[in-house]
Amino acid sequence: MSATKRAPKAQFDGTTQARRSMIAKIQIARKQLAMNEDDYRQGVFDASGRLSLTECTDNQLHRILEWLKSKGFKPLPSARAAAHPMALKARALWVSLYHLGVVHNPAEPALEAFAKRQLKCERLVWARQSDANKLIEALKSMGERNGWLQHDRCTGKRLDPIALQASLCSAILIKLKDRDLVPAGWALHDAAQKLCRIKNGKDQPWTAEDYQTLASALGGKLRELGGPDAGMAA
Repeated sequence: MSATKRAPKAQFDGTTQARRSMIAKIQIARKQLAMNEDDYRQGVFDASGRLSLTECTDNQLHRILEWLKSKGFKPLPSARAAAHPMALKARALWVSLYHLGVVHNPAEPALEAFAKRQLKCERLVWARQSDANKLIEALKSMGERNGWLQHDRCTGKRLDPIALQASLCSAILIKLKDRDLVPAGWALHDAAQKLCRIKNGKDQPWTAEDYQTLASALGGKLRELGGPDAGMAA
Protein backbone atom coordinates (compact mmCIF):
# COMPACT_ATOMS: atom_id res chain seq x y z
CA MET A 1 0.00 0.00 0.00
CA SER A 2 2.84 2.40 0.83
CA ALA A 3 4.42 1.75 -2.59
CA THR A 4 1.12 2.60 -4.26
CA LYS A 5 0.95 5.92 -2.44
CA ARG A 6 4.53 6.87 -3.29
CA ALA A 7 4.37 6.07 -7.01
CA PRO A 8 2.24 9.05 -8.19
CA LYS A 9 4.33 11.45 -6.11
CA ALA A 10 7.56 10.19 -7.60
CA GLN A 11 6.20 10.65 -11.10
CA PHE A 12 5.01 14.20 -10.37
CA ASP A 13 8.23 15.25 -8.62
CA GLY A 14 10.35 13.88 -11.45
CA THR A 15 9.55 16.92 -13.56
CA THR A 16 12.31 19.50 -13.27
CA GLN A 17 11.60 23.00 -12.05
CA ALA A 18 12.80 24.48 -15.35
CA ARG A 19 10.47 22.16 -17.28
CA ARG A 20 7.50 23.06 -15.07
CA SER A 21 8.32 26.71 -15.61
CA MET A 22 8.34 26.32 -19.41
CA ILE A 23 5.01 24.47 -19.38
CA ALA A 24 3.51 27.16 -17.14
CA LYS A 25 4.75 29.87 -19.51
CA ILE A 26 3.20 28.05 -22.48
CA GLN A 27 -0.15 27.89 -20.70
CA ILE A 28 0.04 31.57 -19.71
CA ALA A 29 1.02 32.51 -23.27
CA ARG A 30 -1.97 30.70 -24.70
CA LYS A 31 -4.27 32.66 -22.40
CA GLN A 32 -2.49 35.95 -23.05
CA LEU A 33 -2.93 35.44 -26.80
CA ALA A 34 -6.56 34.23 -26.40
CA MET A 35 -5.66 31.33 -28.69
CA ASN A 36 -8.42 28.90 -29.57
CA GLU A 37 -8.06 25.15 -29.13
CA ASP A 38 -7.51 24.25 -32.79
CA ASP A 39 -4.87 26.93 -33.43
CA TYR A 40 -3.03 26.06 -30.22
CA ARG A 41 -2.92 22.32 -30.88
CA GLN A 42 -1.82 22.84 -34.49
CA GLY A 43 0.91 25.24 -33.39
CA VAL A 44 2.20 22.86 -30.72
CA PHE A 45 2.37 20.06 -33.27
CA ASP A 46 4.05 22.21 -35.92
CA ALA A 47 6.67 23.44 -33.44
CA SER A 48 7.41 20.13 -31.73
CA GLY A 49 5.94 17.25 -33.72
CA ARG A 50 4.10 16.24 -30.54
CA LEU A 51 0.46 16.43 -29.51
CA SER A 52 1.08 16.77 -25.78
CA LEU A 53 3.42 19.00 -23.77
CA THR A 54 4.30 16.08 -21.51
CA GLU A 55 5.67 14.19 -24.52
CA CYS A 56 7.97 17.08 -25.50
CA THR A 57 11.66 17.31 -24.76
CA ASP A 58 12.97 20.49 -23.16
CA ASN A 59 14.19 21.67 -26.58
CA GLN A 60 10.74 21.07 -28.08
CA LEU A 61 9.11 23.05 -25.25
CA HIS A 62 11.56 25.85 -25.98
CA ARG A 63 10.54 25.80 -29.67
CA ILE A 64 6.87 26.05 -28.67
CA LEU A 65 7.69 29.08 -26.50
CA GLU A 66 9.54 30.70 -29.39
CA TRP A 67 6.53 30.10 -31.64
CA LEU A 68 4.25 31.74 -29.06
CA LYS A 69 6.62 34.70 -28.82
CA SER A 70 6.43 35.05 -32.62
CA LYS A 71 2.65 35.32 -32.18
CA GLY A 72 3.02 38.20 -29.73
CA PHE A 73 3.55 36.57 -26.33
CA LYS A 74 5.64 38.87 -24.12
CA PRO A 75 6.86 37.03 -21.00
CA LEU A 76 8.38 38.94 -18.12
CA PRO A 77 12.17 38.74 -17.91
CA SER A 78 13.13 35.72 -15.83
CA ALA A 79 14.79 37.94 -13.23
CA ARG A 80 11.47 39.59 -12.47
CA ALA A 81 9.39 36.46 -12.01
CA ALA A 82 9.58 34.38 -8.84
CA ALA A 83 10.63 30.84 -9.72
CA HIS A 84 10.71 29.07 -6.35
CA PRO A 85 8.35 26.05 -6.02
CA MET A 86 5.65 27.91 -4.06
CA ALA A 87 5.58 30.68 -6.66
CA LEU A 88 5.18 28.12 -9.44
CA LYS A 89 2.34 26.52 -7.49
CA ALA A 90 0.71 29.92 -6.96
CA ARG A 91 1.01 30.64 -10.68
CA ALA A 92 -0.64 27.32 -11.58
CA LEU A 93 -3.49 27.99 -9.14
CA TRP A 94 -3.91 31.52 -10.51
CA VAL A 95 -4.31 30.22 -14.07
CA SER A 96 -6.75 27.55 -12.86
CA LEU A 97 -8.84 30.23 -11.13
CA TYR A 98 -8.87 32.10 -14.41
CA HIS A 99 -10.37 29.05 -16.10
CA LEU A 100 -12.93 28.86 -13.29
CA GLY A 101 -13.98 32.44 -13.90
CA VAL A 102 -12.78 33.71 -10.52
CA VAL A 103 -9.78 35.63 -11.91
CA HIS A 104 -10.13 37.82 -15.00
CA ASN A 105 -6.43 38.31 -15.80
CA PRO A 106 -4.09 35.28 -15.83
CA ALA A 107 -0.92 37.28 -16.50
CA GLU A 108 2.05 37.50 -14.14
CA PRO A 109 1.57 41.17 -13.17
CA ALA A 110 -1.98 40.43 -12.00
CA LEU A 111 -0.75 37.61 -9.77
CA GLU A 112 2.01 39.87 -8.43
CA ALA A 113 -0.55 42.57 -7.60
CA PHE A 114 -2.78 40.05 -5.83
CA ALA A 115 0.19 38.64 -3.88
CA LYS A 116 1.22 42.16 -2.86
CA ARG A 117 -2.25 42.82 -1.40
CA GLN A 118 -2.33 39.47 0.37
CA LEU A 119 1.20 39.39 1.74
CA LYS A 120 2.02 43.11 2.08
CA CYS A 121 5.24 42.26 0.24
CA GLU A 122 6.33 44.31 -2.76
CA ARG A 123 7.41 41.32 -4.87
CA LEU A 124 6.51 37.65 -4.77
CA VAL A 125 10.15 36.75 -5.35
CA TRP A 126 10.96 38.41 -2.01
CA ALA A 127 8.27 36.58 -0.04
CA ARG A 128 9.26 34.26 2.78
CA GLN A 129 8.23 30.60 2.54
CA SER A 130 5.64 31.07 5.29
CA ASP A 131 4.14 34.03 3.40
CA ALA A 132 4.08 32.04 0.17
CA ASN A 133 2.15 29.31 1.99
CA LYS A 134 -0.43 31.92 3.03
CA LEU A 135 -0.80 32.94 -0.61
CA ILE A 136 -1.31 29.33 -1.70
CA GLU A 137 -3.99 28.82 0.96
CA ALA A 138 -5.74 32.05 -0.08
CA LEU A 139 -5.85 30.89 -3.69
CA LYS A 140 -7.12 27.45 -2.69
CA SER A 141 -9.86 29.06 -0.60
CA MET A 142 -10.94 31.15 -3.58
CA GLY A 143 -11.28 27.98 -5.61
CA GLU A 144 -13.19 26.12 -2.92
CA ARG A 145 -15.61 29.02 -2.42
CA ASN A 146 -16.37 28.81 -6.12
CA GLY A 147 -17.06 25.10 -6.24
CA TRP A 148 -13.60 23.68 -6.95
CA LEU A 149 -13.44 20.62 -4.68
CA GLN A 150 -9.82 20.04 -3.66
CA HIS A 151 -10.17 17.33 -1.01
CA ASP A 152 -11.71 13.87 -1.04
CA ARG A 153 -15.19 14.12 0.48
CA CYS A 154 -14.77 10.86 2.39
CA THR A 155 -11.18 10.93 3.59
CA GLY A 156 -10.54 14.67 3.61
CA LYS A 157 -7.19 14.08 1.94
CA ARG A 158 -5.86 16.42 -0.73
CA LEU A 159 -6.73 15.24 -4.24
CA ASP A 160 -3.85 14.00 -6.39
CA PRO A 161 -2.90 16.15 -9.44
CA ILE A 162 -5.12 14.24 -11.88
CA ALA A 163 -8.18 14.24 -9.62
CA LEU A 164 -7.58 17.90 -8.78
CA GLN A 165 -7.66 18.91 -12.44
CA ALA A 166 -10.70 16.72 -13.09
CA SER A 167 -12.41 18.44 -10.16
CA LEU A 168 -11.61 21.84 -11.68
CA CYS A 169 -13.20 20.77 -14.96
CA SER A 170 -16.30 19.59 -13.10
CA ALA A 171 -16.57 22.92 -11.28
CA ILE A 172 -16.41 24.85 -14.56
CA LEU A 173 -19.01 22.55 -16.10
CA ILE A 174 -21.35 23.20 -13.14
CA LYS A 175 -21.05 26.94 -13.78
CA LEU A 176 -21.92 26.40 -17.43
CA LYS A 177 -24.97 24.39 -16.38
CA ASP A 178 -26.04 26.94 -13.77
CA ARG A 179 -26.09 29.60 -16.47
CA ASP A 180 -28.08 27.32 -18.81
CA LEU A 181 -25.23 27.37 -21.31
CA VAL A 182 -25.10 23.56 -21.63
CA PRO A 183 -27.66 20.80 -20.95
CA ALA A 184 -28.02 19.85 -17.30
CA GLY A 185 -27.41 16.17 -18.07
CA TRP A 186 -24.02 16.61 -19.65
CA ALA A 187 -20.99 14.81 -18.18
CA LEU A 188 -17.41 15.95 -18.74
CA HIS A 189 -16.98 13.80 -21.85
CA ASP A 190 -20.10 15.41 -23.36
CA ALA A 191 -18.70 18.89 -22.75
CA ALA A 192 -15.30 17.88 -24.11
CA GLN A 193 -16.67 16.48 -27.36
CA LYS A 194 -19.76 18.60 -28.03
CA LEU A 195 -18.74 21.99 -26.65
CA CYS A 196 -14.94 22.04 -26.89
CA ARG A 197 -14.47 19.61 -29.78
CA ILE A 198 -11.89 17.63 -27.83
CA LYS A 199 -11.93 13.97 -28.79
CA ASN A 200 -12.23 11.63 -25.84
CA GLY A 201 -11.25 8.40 -27.53
CA LYS A 202 -7.90 7.85 -25.85
CA ASP A 203 -6.91 4.30 -24.99
CA GLN A 204 -4.99 5.55 -21.94
CA PRO A 205 -6.61 7.23 -18.91
CA TRP A 206 -6.52 11.02 -19.01
CA THR A 207 -3.49 12.74 -17.52
CA ALA A 208 -3.44 15.92 -15.43
CA GLU A 209 -2.36 17.78 -18.56
CA ASP A 210 -5.33 16.42 -20.51
CA TYR A 211 -7.65 17.79 -17.85
CA GLN A 212 -5.73 21.10 -17.85
CA THR A 213 -6.38 21.36 -21.59
CA LEU A 214 -10.07 20.67 -21.03
CA ALA A 215 -10.21 23.19 -18.16
CA SER A 216 -8.70 25.83 -20.45
CA ALA A 217 -11.22 25.06 -23.19
CA LEU A 218 -14.19 25.02 -20.79
CA GLY A 219 -13.01 28.23 -19.18
CA GLY A 220 -12.82 29.85 -22.60
CA LYS A 221 -16.41 28.83 -23.30
CA LEU A 222 -17.51 30.13 -19.89
CA ARG A 223 -16.01 33.55 -20.66
CA GLU A 224 -17.30 33.54 -24.24
CA LEU A 225 -20.86 32.46 -23.50
CA GLY A 226 -21.44 33.47 -19.91
CA GLY A 227 -19.55 36.68 -19.33
CA PRO A 228 -17.54 37.51 -16.19
CA ASP A 229 -18.42 36.45 -12.67
CA ALA A 230 -19.32 39.08 -10.14
CA GLY A 231 -16.54 39.81 -7.71
CA MET A 232 -13.74 38.43 -9.88
CA ALA A 233 -10.21 39.03 -8.65
CA ALA A 234 -7.56 41.11 -10.42
